Amino acid sequence: MQTIFLRLLRRDPSMPVPDNEESYLRRAAVNASVDLIRDRQAERRVPLAEAAAQAGKPSNNDLRDGLRQALAGLSPESAEIFALRYFEDFTNREIAKALRISPVLVAVKLHRTRHQLQKQLLSYWGERS
Repeated sequence: MQTIFLRLLRRDPSMPVPDNEESYLRRAAVNASVDLIRDRQAERRVPLAEAAAQAGKPSNNDLRDGLRQALAGLSPESAEIFALRYFEDFTNREIAKALRISPVLVAVKLHRTRHQLQKQLLSYWGERS
């Protein structure tokens, strides 16, 4: 929340004020979340020698790490729709209204995003075993 409000305070005053503040705040929250996931992913990089030493040790956070990595690979629009649907429990109709797109497009994007995440997670698990 702090990140979102700081971004609002720091934004360029010459930019127009959004018409739909609620939609703007949701979008800002999703963008901040995706940025945080990408930052965490970048922080996880370790030198090759250290990674080789840790390769034999199983991690308790494998699922969380795989999901974080998969979510970071989504487009901002797909990540926003996915987050609104599965993290915020919005209906497809509510998402469509908030983002000013059709409910059919929301359903299609969710379907494609779920399949993309599934592929990425299966690939991640294949690399980990």
